Amino acid sequence: MELSKIKSVFFIGIGGIGMSALARYFKFIGKNVAGYDKTPTQLTDELKEAGIDIHFEDNLDLVSDVYRDKESTLVVVTPAIPKAHSEWNYFIENGFDIRKRSEVLGLITKDTYCFAVAGTHGKTTTTSILGHLLYQAKVDVTAFVGGVVENYQTNLIGSGTTVTVVEADEFDRSFLRLYPNTACITSTEADHLDIFGTAEEMLVAFQDFADKVEDKSKFFKTENVDLDGIKVGFGEDCSYKIENIRIDNGWYVFDIMTPKERINDVRFGLPGRHNLSNALVAFAMAYTYGVDPLVLVEGLASFQGVRRRFSYKVRREDLIYIDDYAHHPTEIAAVSQAVHELYGDKKIIAVFQPHLYSRTRDFMSEFAASLSSFDHVVLLDIYPARELPIEGVTSSALLDLVTSNEKVLLQKDELLPYLKSSGAELILTIGAGDLGEMVEDIKRGLE
Repeated sequence: MELSKIKSVFFIGIGGIGMSALARYFKFIGKNVAGYDKTPTQLTDELKEAGIDIHFEDNLDLVSDVYRDKESTLVVVTPAIPKAHSEWNYFIENGFDIRKRSEVLGLITKDTYCFAVAGTHGKTTTTSILGHLLYQAKVDVTAFVGGVVENYQTNLIGSGTTVTVVEADEFDRSFLRLYPNTACITSTEADHLDIFGTAEEMLVAFQDFADKVEDKSKFFKTENVDLDGIKVGFGEDCSYKIENIRIDNGWYVFDIMTPKERINDVRFGLPGRHNLSNALVAFAMAYTYGVDPLVLVEGLASFQGVRRRFSYKVRREDLIYIDDYAHHPTEIAAVSQAVHELYGDKKIIAVFQPHLYSRTRDFMSEFAASLSSFDHVVLLDIYPARELPIEGVTSSALLDLVTSNEKVLLQKDELLPYLKSSGAELILTIGAGDLGEMVEDIKRGLE
């Protein structure tokens, strides 16, 4: 497939965070872009505002003629689409070129200098920081991000043609379709065991990804990743390390040691040591590419974060509401560390919606342990995404293992009244399901 010959692109599952970035990209470079998704969301509303036609009914009559020419139309599909989907089957039966998102990303980035950010945790934030740093340094970059970056209010940063930054997704081994020149791995903790089977098999896939970087001086890894690479973190044996950490009016202030120099008094606004690690990885990748370290320091100070990554929705003296995408026990523990570091004296309620039956089953005890770090926990039912229920795997079973002083299982329509009557000083919503679509309603209700 030659992208230059493509005139129209049709997305099946256009509302996904990764798919929507591709849709924005193709719209920007002048292609006809349209798509289907199951339900309207904030992301699909934003795509429609950008001039992209989207429908929410699986109905061939809603696919316009411009997307029915198989010689000039590319079809991009998400793995979550059911096999009985009539529009998808129309494109299959009529011989259209149908690609997964990761394949299209690989084709776009193949002829660019590609930065790829992998890891079971931290890749969206790290990708966002790296894209921001390069863009602020006036590099000719386009960054495809798995989240909406607050500085730009979009998940597509820049419009460059020579350098790309991509989030390298391990799900379904998608990252093996990329062609990275510089890459990093932020974490290899077990996840997606429904795909990999075992943690060992997942690590093999990460090693295969690392092996795609030919110049080993351009492969970076955090200190908890058990693979060969340039080590980044807080330990004495790290090639890039953070030292002298202090907190100044809600900001982290710290020094960075590189293999060449010490850079003092760097400021970064995202809370939590995990975000310091993410910032350092992005810094190291851009520094190695040749960006002026003073420009990088300015970029770190100006980075505003990613939507649904420790996003402040209400920030008053009497009430704070923070929303986060955390959906793995380690991510929840990292959010808990940040919240308690900043607001340990406040009455905190943590609301969690588990994502996937298989993930909840595989990490039931780990979820219980991380949630138990909060004194008051609210659970919602498991968000199934692409899965069918698994016997015995329920939010009720998870709640039984949580040891918090106060804990409750609620239906979604019960959540806002409960929160308003709780007397909480800090409310935290966490999870990767449709809880994210409730955030603005919760914010309005609390205000």
